[in-house]
Amino acid sequence: MDIPTYETISIELDDRILVATLNRPHALNALNTQMGLDLYDLWSRLADCGDDVRVAILTGTGDRAFCAGGDFKERNGLSDDAWRHQHEIFERAFQAIMDSPVPVIAAANGHAYGGGLEFILAADFAYGVPSARFALTEVTIGIMPGGGGTQTLPRAVGGRRAKELILTGRAFSADQALDWGVLNLICEPEALLQTAKDTARTIARNAPLSVRQAKKAIQDGLQTDLHAGLSIEIEAYNHLVPTEDRREGIRAFVEKRRPIFKGR
Repeated sequence: MDIPTYETISIELDDRILVATLNRPHALNALNTQMGLDLYDLWSRLADCGDDVRVAILTGTGDRAFCAGGDFKERNGLSDDAWRHQHEIFERAFQAIMDSPVPVIAAANGHAYGGGLEFILAADFAYGVPSARFALTEVTIGIMPGGGGTQTLPRAVGGRRAKELILTGRAFSADQALDWGVLNLICEPEALLQTAKDTARTIARNAPLSVRQAKKAIQDGLQTDLHAGLSIEIEAYNHLVPTEDRREGIRAFVEKRRPIFKGR
């Protein structure tokens, strides 16, 4: 897979696992226009990467912040039209992460505020360090979550708690994030990325088409009722029946060996 060098993100690709690291440590990895463009480009490429990437990990540089949210030093003084234009870039970046056929694990190496928390919520699941704090603080500065937070946070923590967190702008701890379903696991800082990579390797060993179809069925099914969700599941299931990987998986099971999946 051909991945360019990005100004605001560092990329590591090893054994079909991609690690994307938000890399603006001087600004606590805050989201600026260039980062929005870089993220949109990266996730658009992953949507058409074939079997080159099976799992992606999103993390941040440093030990203070995963992402401090929008870069308001850059946004200060923008005209209304310029603000909306910039935000359209951010919208596309968040949507591209949520729509990614490749599973995305967020590894919160530090605080995640505003858009930073929305990145975590846009991922399929997330790990974080004990010291991390999380918040959607937009209402405290005259705006509101615009990277999916009013939709993704309620789906993670429930509507009533999401309303409390969004309408107050209060921060919450890693322990609370774990209890409420924002994080799946808390790891010590030195173990965070390795733990995410271990999980990524486990996923990457599985049939990539199966992983993608299962993710799609979960994602699409959550937007509808149970009956429609079951139909989505069967449609996704039937896409796998004629694949080489399905035949290889059954043969390997019968022959008591590890399957070799090729993503076709």
